[in-house]
Amino acid sequence: MTRHRMVVVLLEDVLPLDYAIPVHVFGREASEAYNLVTVTVGGGAVPVAGGTKVVPDGGLELLRRADTIVVPGYADAVDRELPGSLVRALAGAHRRGVRMVSICSGAFALARAGVLDGLTVTTHWSLCADLAERFPAVTVDQSVLVAGTGSVLTSGGVTAGVDLCLHLLNVDLGAAVARHVARRIVMAPRPADGQQQFVEKSIVPPGDDVIARAQQWMIVSLEQNLSVKDVATRFAMSERTFHRRFREKIGLPPLAWLRDQRIARAKELLESSELSVEDIARRVGFGTATNLRVQFRRATNVSPREHRKSFTFDRV
Repeated sequence: MTRHRMVVVLLEDVLPLDYAIPVHVFGREASEAYNLVTVTVGGGAVPVAGGTKVVPDGGLELLRRADTIVVPGYADAVDRELPGSLVRALAGAHRRGVRMVSICSGAFALARAGVLDGLTVTTHWSLCADLAERFPAVTVDQSVLVAGTGSVLTSGGVTAGVDLCLHLLNVDLGAAVARHVARRIVMAPRPADGQQQFVEKSIVPPGDDVIARAQQWMIVSLEQNLSVKDVATRFAMSERTFHRRFREKIGLPPLAWLRDQRIARAKELLESSELSVEDIARRVGFGTATNLRVQFRRATNVSPREHRKSFTFDRV
């Protein structure tokens, strides 16, 4: 059997776990099916974020023989300009039909090469806004672990790279192989469009702006059954004006934003307390445990119980 030629591109200050994931999954656990090599722009050693250096197998010339190219995350990806030779090599590989893959902030390298134009993609949740702002031709979904098409795939932060690699195994070699490798690396396989990234919600900054003050009041009043009219009346605006101004400033309707804050607070309580789902539902304004479960799954694709289990580190 001809092995699939996979090339992992190591940029300076490559994130250690990001590049180790594909090397381990494809180069160690599935080496009979994959011929994996690593490359750098100049073919020499590059620094790893956090210390030490890594020596590649060669330079960019190896990209010409690739079936799949993987770009792991790297430090300062938002603002760093990449060598023209790399950008041209990635763009050329994409035009030839090579499968293009990124892990975490590696999406910025693919975006700079035009590979992501017109696609819905993802990256580490903390970088999604930057990716969307700098590359308006790209649609960014910060919630999912894996996004893209069959020939271009991106993953969220760090360990989401494991989900992406297992997905590739499933596509290339079938579900049985993917499950076998998942067991070997002690990782429960998940659908590529299933579990969402754990996204930290931004705290509303203090301010005198009426919308900022309304946000702050809504957050401390989560237990209440708030309507747009309730909030608008409190801040001396008509319901229509408040809705318009809120959406212009925040980018979401008031009740959609409020639901996100309730979900975020529910996550915090699930992760840091032993309160029952019923108690949490009342505290965050969802009223009943049933409503919390419905809203939580709709927002995260997991149940409150599953979310809490993900953050339970003191027992196995």
